[in-house]
Amino acid sequence: RIETALMPLLIEADKKGTRKFPFEYYYEMLRNGSLEKFYQIDPKDSWMHAAMLKNIPIVTPGYEDCTTGNIIAGHVIEGTLSSFSCVKHGLEQMPFIGDWYMEQANAGISVGFFQIGGGIAGDFPICLVPMYIQDLERKCPYWAYFCQIGDSTTSYGSYSGAVPNEKITWGKLDIDTPKFMINSDASIVAPLVFSYVLGW
Repeated sequence: RIETALMPLLIEADKKGTRKFPFEYYYEMLRNGSLEKFYQIDPKDSWMHAAMLKNIPIVTPGYEDCTTGNIIAGHVIEGTLSSFSCVKHGLEQMPFIGDWYMEQANAGISVGFFQIGGGIAGDFPICLVPMYIQDLERKCPYWAYFCQIGDSTTSYGSYSGAVPNEKITWGKLDIDTPKFMINSDASIVAPLVFSYVLGW
């Protein structure tokens, strides 16, 4: 279903030499109605539909390691797409999210980090702070807070299960950053947290 709706957008971008982030293609599919007949829930209950309405950028590191990434690779192999360039790759997302973060900082807005799950999806964007401080040697505020919901076994040196305190040693969090770790099923806990924060 996704492939049928996505490929015309990718083919058009490929022909025009247009390059977009994955979320931009997904928003196009939601806006053009090509997936509506497959909806299984009311769009008002969809976090992605809500993000599209607000045009919130979604950073997806490791996009290559997903079904859609395999579909795109297959179409490049068979020649439907001339190259991979119509989709902006993972490394291009770091300056994108970094620019957004620094815009907030320069406007006096502090941004917290709420991580759902583990692995590259969480570890990639949190690294923008040490990238600015260590690699670019620029001033950059630490994340205002850190909260993670994860069901991985916590341990030092773990990728998905690294405890928040370990992130201090990598320069991702400051020693005084408020830190919260919730060991549970995110599909249950995240909606409860969000409903509490939104006062539902």
